[in-house]
Order: sequence, then structure tokens, then C-alpha cells
Amino acid sequence: MRARWLPRPALSVLLMLLWLMLNNTLSVGHLVLGAFLGWALPLLVRNFLVDVPKVRKPLLLCRFIALVFYDIVVANLHVARLVLGPKSRLSPAFIEVPMEIESDFVLAVLTSIISLTPGTVSAGLSPDHKTLLLHALDAPDVGALAHEVKARYEAPLLEIFECSRT
Repeated sequence: MRARWLPRPALSVLLMLLWLMLNNTLSVGHLVLGAFLGWALPLLVRNFLVDVPKVRKPLLLCRFIALVFYDIVVANLHVARLVLGPKSRLSPAFIEVPMEIESDFVLAVLTSIISLTPGTVSAGLSPDHKTLLLHALDAPDVGALAHEVKARYEAPLLEIFECSRT
């Protein structure tokens, strides 16, 4: 019964705190309005929210986040060198990567990481969510890039989150 009227309690508290921080006040009116927004917004969008799987290995998650930040910095430097150099050095390609991830949330995390890393973009997903289409600015070896995405990002995500493998 509680889940029906308060679908995401943590999100409700976060929204209320965010409202209070944005208004920079603790007046009764803003407390009541923040509480109402914290209750009503998750209730209105509950059908659009995906389930977030539990984190099995929080320390691995911290290390993974550091790895992603490192990869973003390195990719920025690589893309800058490619863009400022001769166009003949570019070898763009579309790559299909088979996916083992079944969780919509974890798949969204993976596609976000790929798109945040300069030089690669998540371009599509098959209807059965088993194949991810990527576009890479520089992919001289398509197989190696697909293997790198699976080993560097997909495998740790499967280990970090409680989501099943196929």
C-alpha cells in the first residue's frame, strides 16, 4: 500500500531537499510545497521510472567511476589530436556490440558512458536489447573496439550491479 502512495521515498526526500535548497529558505510554506512536490512528482512519473538494481560492490563502483573519468580525459586528448590533424587519419565506423546486460537501467548507464566518452556515441539498440550500435570517430579495428567496450565497461557493470547475465 505504501509503494502505491509513495513509490520512491528516497526520491521524494531528495526532491524536497532540492526545492528547499533552490529557494534557500526553511519557511513553513516552502517546507509544505517541497513536501507536496516530493510526494506528487514521483507519483506522477512512477510509470516512467526504471528499477535501479542494487549495487553489489560499492568499492568496485568507485573504481569504475574513476576509470570512466580517466577514459573521458584520455579520449578528449585523442579526439583533439585527431580533429586537429589530417582527416586521412580518421577511420570512422559503426560497430555492433552484442550485449549481455538485461537491466534497462544498467544498459542506460553503459550507453551514457559510451556517449560521454568523446569519439564514441551510442547510435542505436536492437528491439530485443541484445545488440548495441556504436559510432566511433576512429576505429581502425572494429573487433578490438567492440571487445574493449565489453571488457572495459560491460563486464564491470555486470559485476557491480545485481543484474542477470544471459
